[in-house]
Amino acid sequence: MKKHYKTVMCLVAVVAALLWVSQPATGQEVPTVKKERNHIRSGNKLYNAKRYAEAEVEYRKAIEANPQSGLGQFNLATALMRQGSATSKSDDKNNPMTQAEGILQNLVKSTPSRDLQAKAYYDLGNIAFGRQQYDQAVEHYKNALRRNPDDDQARDNLRLAQLKLKQQQQNQDKQNQDQDKKDQNKDQQDKQNQDKQNQDKQNQDKQNQDKQNQDKQNQQQGGMSQQNVEQVLKAMQDQERATQQKVSAEQARQQRAERARTNRKW
Repeated sequence: MKKHYKTVMCLVAVVAALLWVSQPATGQEVPTVKKERNHIRSGNKLYNAKRYAEAEVEYRKAIEANPQSGLGQFNLATALMRQGSATSKSDDKNNPMTQAEGILQNLVKSTPSRDLQAKAYYDLGNIAFGRQQYDQAVEHYKNALRRNPDDDQARDNLRLAQLKLKQQQQNQDKQNQDQDKKDQNKDQQDKQNQDKQNQDKQNQDKQNQDKQNQDKQNQQQGGMSQQNVEQVLKAMQDQERATQQKVSAEQARQQRAERARTNRKW
């Protein structure tokens, strides 16, 4: 029973750690000018009061006072993350989460503070996790731990991201297998269709050849070629024409004789 209770508590702790966003830094890590420090303090108060949009304004003013302020940039990113969507896409430039990601990516390259680097990598890991980009989340959490090995929250999130990545890869492998099977079935169906078309063509060619052979055989059995048939038809036509001419001539002779008799009566 105790073991089960501990397991549940561990899972709760992991989920809670994942949802945790780095709190704004207090300003003690990096020396700042007075104006910058005042805006950061005002922003922190607003952030703790969950007035994130107003805190964002103060952090931007701190950066205006000192454009190199790593503290102001990090706190601005945390305020933007609170206003953004965890599932936003990386190409959604209007989403505060995407803006926060860009600030954090620049910060890990520009700040000399390993503490700020660790916190920035941790938040980058959370952003990637929210997008289900678990491979990137794993790398970000590892980078956070390299700079701060004592960060238990980063360690818990790393384990959870690794678990999610494994599940994601297994699902992707299954999808690939299903797609391969689907493609294979399609190839088989295409082959069957092509084989049927080829067989139909062969059958049609055979039927045409058989018909030609039968026609040739019929001509041979009849004893007359096409040329002979044409000659016979022409002879019949010539004979009919000659007969018609004879009939016409006889009719003309009879008509002349009839006219001659009629003329003699008068």
